[in-house]
Amino acid sequence: MNAVTFLSPVQEEIKLVEERMRSQADDSQADLRAALDHLLAAGGKRVRPNLSLLVGNMLNAPIEKLITFGAAVELLHTATLVHDDLIDGSLLRRGMATLNARWSPPATVLTGDFLFARAAILAAETDHLPLMKLFSETLATIVNGELTQMFASRGVIHRDNYYKRIYAKTASLFELTTRGAAMLSPVNETVIEAMRDFGYQIGMAFQIVDDILDFNGEQAAVGKPLGSDLHNGLVTLPAIYYAESNPDDPDIQSLPNGGWTHTENMTRLVGNIRASDSSKKAMEEADQHIEQALANLATLPPCAERDALETLAKYIVDRKV
Repeated sequence: MNAVTFLSPVQEEIKLVEERMRSQADDSQADLRAALDHLLAAGGKRVRPNLSLLVGNMLNAPIEKLITFGAAVELLHTATLVHDDLIDGSLLRRGMATLNARWSPPATVLTGDFLFARAAILAAETDHLPLMKLFSETLATIVNGELTQMFASRGVIHRDNYYKRIYAKTASLFELTTRGAAMLSPVNETVIEAMRDFGYQIGMAFQIVDDILDFNGEQAAVGKPLGSDLHNGLVTLPAIYYAESNPDDPDIQSLPNGGWTHTENMTRLVGNIRASDSSKKAMEEADQHIEQALANLATLPPCAERDALETLAKYIVDRKV
């Protein structure tokens, strides 16, 4: 499936979102401007601002507020990536050098902080207090989730832990995006809740597919060694399905006791998970989230934006990276 299909109704508006993002460093220190230019040049499909624009246009939100909100959400996402790459020691993202590959850790942290601050300013420019509160709460959820992952998730084979982790890491921002666009629109709470759940469902599916690709994607396309989450002690859905089917596997049994630190054992475990049907089961779960997302859309009148949102939802489980 071609990602351009869901971009087409809002392609021109996405350019305005990017201009709005780029302008956030206009009056700032020269290196900050260069850093923002570098981050925006890395591209990406701009899934989140596409979501906000498609939902908002479908529900007749004011376009200027949608562009501002879309820029706020994508700048928040960009800021989290800056800090994530530093925490993970990643030197490449989408084939380009990360900021921390070019700058010192202090400069990278401060750049991320600057982007968080500018994202908050953009959120405030929507002049919508409940939306500003939701924006701040989502940032807190993301950071709390990262700290929980760092201190309380290594080697944990537990569905509840996993679902909470991927909600904080990914689905909460998708939920903010779709719910926020609906909040800016002249619609009732029932529609806002349907759009919140739409974002939640596709966000959960998005991260599950990412976790499947960590085992089954093409290493060059994924941009990191296959099974890297497991090598870092993070047990994702394919590994959970494998553990449920193979509870006596000594490599599985070793995980709660720090087994992920043994490279040879984890390489063997990654191979066994790849050879099993665990990724297929995880994909079926991602598909269920997309079915629920589409059920939310079905409550709304047909239009080009709704069609594009359906395409975007299906793209999430069809993508290869």
